[in-house]
Amino acid sequence: MIEKFNGIFYLVVFLAHFIGIAVYCFQTIVGTKSFMDKFGIDHSAAVIVRFVGALMSGWVLMAIYIMFIRPNGVEGTWSFFTLLVIIHACVFLTNFYSIKIDKTGLNEKTSNEGIIAPIVFFILVSILCFGLSDKIYT
Repeated sequence: MIEKFNGIFYLVVFLAHFIGIAVYCFQTIVGTKSFMDKFGIDHSAAVIVRFVGALMSGWVLMAIYIMFIRPNGVEGTWSFFTLLVIIHACVFLTNFYSIKIDKTGLNEKTSNEGIIAPIVFFILVSILCFGLSDKIYT
């Protein structure tokens, strides 16, 4: 498995990224009420919070497929990784605008986590795109 990821470093980055995403999936789908209370989100938004969690769970399922089932591992998966880079960049920019500029709906529980998490995920996937470029772009 390590050779599929060009060594242990990129495997660890891959795992860190998708474990982080899986944590958000769990919080939004299973621990919805606690997640919403943590950020001061009204419970009437539970459906959309779970909707976002379901979208992210698709990424985790794809990562599991790439890691354990797909015979060639990450080979030829450029579109998946590129899409993740674009999504994380869009989430970062949207959340930055929402929290720092527009400020609609902010409350005392609003934190910079909405900015920090997507930029960390963006960096991790960008590292993967660079380090696995010989495999994902084949």
